Amino acid sequence: MSDTTGTGGALDRRDFFKTAGAGLTAAGLMLAPGQVAAAQASAEKDRLARIASNSYPIRWIFKTRSTGGRGGAAPAPNPARSPVNGGVSREEMKKKYGEITMLDFPQFTKDTFPGVTHMDIFSGLFGDVTDDTMFAGPTFDPSTASGKKWLDKLAQKLVQTGTKVQHISNNAPNDLAGPDETLRKAGVEVGKKWLDGAAILGAKSVRMNSPRALGPSIRPQAAIDPKNGYPKNDEIMPYLASAIESYKEMADYGGNLGIRVTLENHWGLAADPINIRTIIDEVNHPYCEASPDFCNWEYDYMLVSGLKALAPYSHTNVHAKYWDRWGEKNDVQRSVRIMLASGFRGTFALEYEEGPLNGVEGAKYLYKEVLAALTTPTPVI
Repeated sequence: MSDTTGTGGALDRRDFFKTAGAGLTAAGLMLAPGQVAAAQASAEKDRLARIASNSYPIRWIFKTRSTGGRGGAAPAPNPARSPVNGGVSREEMKKKYGEITMLDFPQFTKDTFPGVTHMDIFSGLFGDVTDDTMFAGPTFDPSTASGKKWLDKLAQKLVQTGTKVQHISNNAPNDLAGPDETLRKAGVEVGKKWLDGAAILGAKSVRMNSPRALGPSIRPQAAIDPKNGYPKNDEIMPYLASAIESYKEMADYGGNLGIRVTLENHWGLAADPINIRTIIDEVNHPYCEASPDFCNWEYDYMLVSGLKALAPYSHTNVHAKYWDRWGEKNDVQRSVRIMLASGFRGTFALEYEEGPLNGVEGAKYLYKEVLAALTTPTPVI
């Protein structure tokens, strides 16, 4: 903690809150009771506007296609991991919460997270599961005629419910950093189709990296250069160069639509926050930024240091995630405060990955954690 006393010691926390409380009390004495209540209600509304529901942890109650796909069938049990979805089956989830589609998610958001109107929606849950014409294989295709009509329906639902799509967590583009130029260009074209679809929904940003988008999930490592005996990583350079070109093209396209293209720490090249910063620096475009996830890291020091590295590159949306693979080190409130201290003014999407709770209850837990951190944004360590 920095020295804020000017005497060589950190500000005593009790004195800080005593002083802050006195200031608030004094301010309150100058306001009529009705004005105080109005100010408190306005502050609460502002805090809730910083929270976004997230469809991914809620995917267990979504209708699914018979062809499966991401967000479809539950993964096979792994005894080394926590029980999937808190050990609650898809059938049990639907019996308890009902079955929904993405067209129902805006109202579900309002009913489940009081005061929340922003949403982060997952690409794997788009589309009418009974209409194969709007899918390319397992993936929704926003460029199809039927897909566009479905997007129009979702846009109408947003208007009817007073909700907004803040961010699309998009897993559709692949090969954005691959060595095959034809596949890379095809991946960029998929990204552009999703930007067109996002424009129909009024989305502010779209994540453009899937597990297959940015090279192998375990990125290339340095090797000894036989010329001089020092470590060098020649293998990673073509992946970075391809990714930079892909994001330049998508940022140019998204900029014309007013939609930001984002990179999440989502494995591959993006597992390293410095790679994300490098890509964004090289793209050098106001519509290319980071959308950090609190937990998608390879080792636990990154829970703080990795997030701090990406925070200045982030403006629109982050995943406020709980994932019990990190145990008590996964401090959601601390992570929120790290983002706030960096000047982040976007939304915190409630993405419960795995733990003792099911996806719906886990998201409700995150709602309380994020709101608590927004209410008391300091201290940050």
